[in-house]
Amino acid sequence: MDSEKARRHLVDGLRAHHIHENVLDAMGVIPRHFFVPDDAGELAYTDTPLGIGFNQTISAPHMVAIMCDLLDLRPGMNVLEIGAGSGYHAAVMAKLVGSTGHVHAVERIGGLVKYARKNLAHAGVDNVTVHEYDGTLGLVEFAPYDRISVACAAPDLQKHLIGQLKDGGRMVIPVGKFTQELYLIMKNGDDVTTKKCGGVVFVPLIGKYGFNQ
Repeated sequence: MDSEKARRHLVDGLRAHHIHENVLDAMGVIPRHFFVPDDAGELAYTDTPLGIGFNQTISAPHMVAIMCDLLDLRPGMNVLEIGAGSGYHAAVMAKLVGSTGHVHAVERIGGLVKYARKNLAHAGVDNVTVHEYDGTLGLVEFAPYDRISVACAAPDLQKHLIGQLKDGGRMVIPVGKFTQELYLIMKNGDDVTTKKCGGVVFVPLIGKYGFNQ
């Protein structure tokens, strides 16, 4: 099966998770095989996480789809991603926010910063900026954000990241040490609403407000 057929097959399977069509369309365009190591290329369109080196993983496609769906990403949005990894999740979000939107993806591991930048360039994604930084601090200089996606497990809801959201903004974040609960956070003025969205497993968020390395 060639990569395009495999991608279509994967997207069809994701419909079981009741994902909106705009998210499925984006995932149907972004070539996941550009974002995995060469020796994992045959597994690129299986619905499973894969190792990308540095003891890190690229999330399973269904998790990327669920998180993007919960965020309700729209054209023109300013998005912060914590945990860029290989750049795949950022690429999908970049497709959803379009040429008038932008994704600022933060990654603490220098080798992955270079890898993500290379992969994004290879895929022709030009509205993502990958920053080498402590993601637990957010990225104040480009705040406030319409949406924040945290792709690593935090010890708590990271209130300082919520503070970088716009009024009406949303954040998705997995919380917990060994297994986690995925939370959707919605900010409306001084009112912050949280919703539990199911159990997940992510690598830990490392940094000043995360877990110790």
